[in-house]
Amino acid sequence: MAEETFPFTSSTLRALRLQREWLEWEDRRRAAARQCRSQRCPPSARARLTGPRRCCRDPAVHNALFSGDLQQVQALFQEEDAANMIVETVSNQLAWSAEQGFWVLTPKTKQTAPLTIAAARGYTDCARHLIRRGAELDARVGGRAALHEACAWAQSDCVQLLLTFGAKANVLSEEGTTPLHLCTTPESLQCAKLLLEAGATVNVAAQDSEVTPLHVAAARGLEEHVALYLEHGADVHLRTSQGETALNAACAGAEGPDAETLCQLPSGPGSPA
Repeated sequence: MAEETFPFTSSTLRALRLQREWLEWEDRRRAAARQCRSQRCPPSARARLTGPRRCCRDPAVHNALFSGDLQQVQALFQEEDAANMIVETVSNQLAWSAEQGFWVLTPKTKQTAPLTIAAARGYTDCARHLIRRGAELDARVGGRAALHEACAWAQSDCVQLLLTFGAKANVLSEEGTTPLHLCTTPESLQCAKLLLEAGATVNVAAQDSEVTPLHVAAARGLEEHVALYLEHGADVHLRTSQGETALNAACAGAEGPDAETLCQLPSGPGSPA
């Protein structure tokens, strides 16, 4: 399609071909790494999958999941193997080519899991069906678990569903963040409450950055989130890897009418008002 639409030179087409070959090689490398990990780590008592997850790029599967078509999801996902497949989507995105000195269309592959798609979009019935068919609750296909995405998109019903079925409230993403770190909008307050009720650690620090949920909420001006975390024992003394406290984050990042309130975060027990 790109060749018919854009007057690309032969060198540009060669760069795109090399990029595509690199992506195919990267897919093979990831598949080999997953197989290696599955051989090193014995499966849990619940897990019954014996081989690597199969990948799917079928548009019919994509359409059923992304549109929340429950009947199609029920028809397509009847076995545990299907419920735990890797869903791959490929889209063309503009990427800067240092070799050519301009932007070129580059295929971008994204991997995720059926349960993650359903949870992120609030398709509770679809998510429930996938769970009952054996979908792994804490699988981090693409870097995040379903609970991460449900919180990121403020899907409180799906958060409740996942926690009820046993999802880990403190599950870490590949970036080292918990679902509580991803409660970043006013609409996600109920998600944060559900996580804390399920045992989420309010003072957990993200790997590398050492940011806590309190830092995130303060920086984004989420006054109700801040109050909730403080009620659950959030430590205002904790610092990020850059040495920033939640008070620093509040004053630097908060905007609007809540900024003044957030900047009055206590600096510690017994501190003057």
